[in-house]
Formats: sequence, structure tokens, C-alpha cells
Amino acid sequence: MSGTARHVRKNRRFWDRTSDEYQAEHARQLNRFDRPVWGIWGLPESRLRVLGDVEGKDVLELGCGGAQWSICLARMGARPVGLDLSIAQLRHAERLMAGAGVSFPIVNADAERVPFADESFDIVFCDHGAMTFADPFATVPEAARVLRPGGLLAFNMLSAFAFVCWDTGGERLGRRLQIDYFGMRAWDEESVDFQLPYGEWIRLFRANGLEVEDLIEPRPPANAHTTYRDIADLQWARRWPMESIWKVRKRSQRI
Repeated sequence: MSGTARHVRKNRRFWDRTSDEYQAEHARQLNRFDRPVWGIWGLPESRLRVLGDVEGKDVLELGCGGAQWSICLARMGARPVGLDLSIAQLRHAERLMAGAGVSFPIVNADAERVPFADESFDIVFCDHGAMTFADPFATVPEAARVLRPGGLLAFNMLSAFAFVCWDTGGERLGRRLQIDYFGMRAWDEESVDFQLPYGEWIRLFRANGLEVEDLIEPRPPANAHTTYRDIADLQWARRWPMESIWKVRKRSQRI
């Protein structure tokens, strides 16, 4: 596609290539449609209360993958739309939707250029989705644009702690600082991941009319299990925040 950024093209190729393996490896954790769960440790939304009551709300999932989250939300009475840049991932979404007996729109697009009108959604969210794999200086303005006044942007990603402690040589979370905190933005390996220092996130939100409501740093229980064994370290995550769930809300218009 003409004009598409290099990191978008690279991430599309990555997910088209790895989608089948990813969905098979993590099906046991992801394909549980009785309740939505967050992140690497599968912590229930009923405990974290990130999205709140979704019944009757228009919800956009950025980087939906197999749309497992959106399937759960549809069953809870929401009107979800799933967006993903990978056709291969969306094929899994179609299969899983059919198996779950639900139907909602899924769109092949990247989160830096969302193909929806202004103020179309009550909630924009993702769980290790496009807010990880797309440039926040493009995704945050787009999320703010398509949110209605008072609408919620919520997303989960690896924490800044995890980024600066990732040991590239050992391919694991270390217990020492490995990279600079200041100047964090893009991490270019097999895929391109993004992260910002906390202060930069807050300034970016405020510049786009978003107010920080909460920053949840989920701590897994001592008996937590995960299918993400290539990155997860339970002892590490019990001591330091491995993930960050941002909740920010679009300012209501003044009458």
C-alpha cells in the first residue's frame, strides 16, 4: 500500500507469517468466551474492572487478532468492531466468531489510519494489540478522534519496567536495567514494538483531549499460569509491574 509506514508493513508480514502458530499455541488461554481476561496472566475483567458495563455500547478493538475479546464483549451485549492489519489473524477471527455463534464487523486496517468517522465509538481498547505494534503518536490521536465525548480509551501493554529490563542477549526479563528509559519509542526486532516513558504518555494523552483515569499495574497471583512462557516470569511479575493498563477518557464537550 502506497504511503504505508515501514513498521506497519513489517508488522503485517510478521503477523501473517506467525498467526497460525500463535493462535494454536495460545488457544487454551485465549479461547475462553465465558469471561474476558487481560494480558499475559489472564486476569479477569471482573476483577480489574477496566471497561465497566459494555452493554449497548459501540466498542472498537484495535489489533483484535482472533477477536477473542470482542467475542466476549458481544456476548455481554456490546456492539464490537474488530480491526487488525493481518488478514491471517482475521481469518482466525472469522472462524472463532462462527464457532461462538456471534457476528460483528471485522476490518483489515492499521490503527494509525482508522477507517471510521469521528465520534463513532464509546470505547476503544486493546489487550497487547495495536497500541503495542503501532506508533502511539498516530494511534492516540486516531483513538481520540473516533471516541465520543466521555468515551474510554483502555489498553494493556508491556510496562516500561519490562522494556528497560529486557535482556536481548538472554531473551528474557532481567533484574538489571538494560536500555535507556529516556528516549524510548520503537523496538525493532522480528516485529516493531512501541513504548514511551510515563510522562510522555501523559502529555500525549492530554494533547489529544484525553484525561488519565487510572494506570492499572496488574500483579498476578502466586499460582498464576500462562501460555506466554517465552516472555513470562512469574517471580519477576510478582516483584515489579510487567504490564500496564492505561485508562484514559475523552473530555466531555462543554455546553
